[in-house]
Amino acid sequence: MSQGANGQRPYIEQAGKHHERMTRIVHFTHSTTKAAGVMLLAAVAAFFIANSPFYPDFLHFWHADVTFGVGGSVHTMSLAHIVNDVFMAVFFLLVGLEIKYEATAGALTDLRQALLPAAAAVGGVAMPIVVFLAFAGGSPAASGWGVPTATDIAFALGILALLGSRVPVGLKVFLSTLAVVDDIIAILVIAIFYGESPDPVWLLAAAGVLVVLALVNRAHVYSLIPYLFLGVLLWLCVFMSGVHSTIAGVLLAFAIPCRTHVNMADFHDWSLRKLRTAKHAFDPDAPVVAQHEFLETVRELSKVARQVVPPATRLEQRLHPWVYFLILPLFALTNADVCLVDGTLGNPFTNPALYGVFFGLVLGKPAGILLVSAIMVKTGLVDLPAGCTWGHMVGAGVLAGVGFTMAIFVANLAFADAATVTIAKAAILTASLVAGVAGFLILFMQARRA
Repeated sequence: MSQGANGQRPYIEQAGKHHERMTRIVHFTHSTTKAAGVMLLAAVAAFFIANSPFYPDFLHFWHADVTFGVGGSVHTMSLAHIVNDVFMAVFFLLVGLEIKYEATAGALTDLRQALLPAAAAVGGVAMPIVVFLAFAGGSPAASGWGVPTATDIAFALGILALLGSRVPVGLKVFLSTLAVVDDIIAILVIAIFYGESPDPVWLLAAAGVLVVLALVNRAHVYSLIPYLFLGVLLWLCVFMSGVHSTIAGVLLAFAIPCRTHVNMADFHDWSLRKLRTAKHAFDPDAPVVAQHEFLETVRELSKVARQVVPPATRLEQRLHPWVYFLILPLFALTNADVCLVDGTLGNPFTNPALYGVFFGLVLGKPAGILLVSAIMVKTGLVDLPAGCTWGHMVGAGVLAGVGFTMAIFVANLAFADAATVTIAKAAILTASLVAGVAGFLILFMQARRA
């Protein structure tokens, strides 16, 4: 082996170690259990700060105004609004990418397999509304009917992951698919019922940006830069239209390609030829920057290899750690600040939102999921998920009552009264804790009986 080749060995070994480190980081940041743990810590921190002497300073920080603009167009937003309107749009972009994956290559592609969790998700949305309105119907709090309808996919799957192999794979698929369909319904509820009266001019502008995004998609553009640039324009148009700006994230996700047009059968042989060409062109004794044929071959190989991974997949992998380990913890820190000691809530037990949200999540969610599931199974339309019993279904239904992120998000939109928002948040946190612990214990006991 030449001295030049020997000189390359430390760099190859270093690259291998770097790859191993990056693989460990990816595994850590894609763990739903760890993500749920970080969000839980942020929520607990927000609760303790809200009931401490530091709460006024905490509020002053998050409600500090940030002004931005171009020319004569100037806008002011608080830090809390930046988290809820800008950062959460990125969260919804990731949700949209995950939904698109499930519809393209995941559980939603098999209609028969998806039928039970999809129908159960509808029941798990409808029954909490019935329960909520039974307590709050006819009161000023009735506008919050959408709060107990959503399942927090990160917390629910994170708790399920704690049980590991004790639960059947079929149950994990059922709960994952249910949560995805639940997210779709939640997005529709937010877009249709919890936005302001839309401005038709800005809506038309948003539609124009969507058309451009569709054309870029059809032109097989694989770079993420045009999509992200147009996504910022789309967010601005949706924000100015009065529709909640986070919906722009979902719309952008649906416009980003999730397929590759590289012929994989030809790519294998083509890449081997290019590697051989690069090997023959490389001179170990010459500076790499001077080896034009080698660099051009490697550049062409790199360009095509990047197109093998669809843009939607690349973006999802990059967003996942930022969303679950930064954006959602920030959202929890900003929105889980339930203050119980300042006396501004009055008597929360007289507010029907407290009971509607709590019982909607703890009772309405599992009741709707199990009722629809029982009807579907007993009529012979579908079978229970592979390896599952009705005990497993009860546990999954109870776990679906963990409604942390989406429920708090909807509560901020649904209630105009600050005290009612705080009471609803308290009900969400309490219900999510009860549902999470109860669901875990039900599934744990079910595993011990097996």
